[in-house]
Amino acid sequence: MRIVFTRCFAMNKETVPTQVQLISIDEDGAGQRIDNFLLAKLKGVPKSMIYRIVRKGEVRVNKKRIKPEYKLAAGDEVRVPPVRVAEKDYRTAPSANLNRVAQLEDRILFEDKQIIVLNKPAGIAVHGGSGVDYGVIESLRSLRPTCKFLELVHRLDRDTSGVLLIAKKRMALRHLHDQLRNKQMQKVYQALVRGQWQEHDRVVKAPLLKITLKSGERIVRVNSEGKPSETRFRVLRRFDEASLVEASPVTGRTHQIRVHCQYQGHPIACDDKYSEQKFDDAMRAKGLQRLFLHAAQLTFTHPESETQMTVQAPLDGDLTAVLDALEQKG
Repeated sequence: MRIVFTRCFAMNKETVPTQVQLISIDEDGAGQRIDNFLLAKLKGVPKSMIYRIVRKGEVRVNKKRIKPEYKLAAGDEVRVPPVRVAEKDYRTAPSANLNRVAQLEDRILFEDKQIIVLNKPAGIAVHGGSGVDYGVIESLRSLRPTCKFLELVHRLDRDTSGVLLIAKKRMALRHLHDQLRNKQMQKVYQALVRGQWQEHDRVVKAPLLKITLKSGERIVRVNSEGKPSETRFRVLRRFDEASLVEASPVTGRTHQIRVHCQYQGHPIACDDKYSEQKFDDAMRAKGLQRLFLHAAQLTFTHPESETQMTVQAPLDGDLTAVLDALEQKG
């Protein structure tokens, strides 16, 4: 990406323009939507402001007005207007998060010039927002201040641990997103569910619909009007009151594994949205303090070498301790 003209004031380690910028898009920047480009370029600018300046025609591509969904092409010239926001440092983590940020370094499973594969801990969101100042991606940016591009390839729920893939190049992100769209990326999860899961293998096909309760809480339900959803399950271990299952989602709907387990009568342990209190209490008595859902394995094609990679994240010690407790009789 080449900046033809810019005059900016320092905003700690990020910059937000106080005069018009004209930015030429190169091959690495091609293919992304203009709204996503602006969100990445104008760190700290609210999303509502981004859409407002696009809608008002203050952002132009090749001197023409565009819509937020416009996809940039190599050679495009983007006009970015002056924007003023309150100063904030986006490369330095707040002191309250320093320990958690530092811990992420030890949970990196693989890293090269194209990607980072992380064993995400439970309890941390993948990105900030909705009352969360700092997530995984912001933390990684603070750990890699010289890395100009870091973006999530996919997401995990806040309470889910395990394999999370991050792109370090825009071309890598596009390549990996293509794999997701074409269902060429295989994800495998492990979950502890209520009761005895009878069949060794089971395929669940049940459409999922997002709904909002009167309380404002957003949940997902099996509903004929929902989107087609499929998960393949396999039993790994059976206990007296629970089963450890492997779940491989064919589709990628919100809360898909959690809702499909509930739909089968086997909710995941300590799922605050879809589980059962009595079962959760029994699992807490065994030492479980969080949702027992772990992204154990991810298989994908490396965006540069095009070799197939399979990365595994072992269960955290708190989860293996629960399994050990379930094995004990009496």
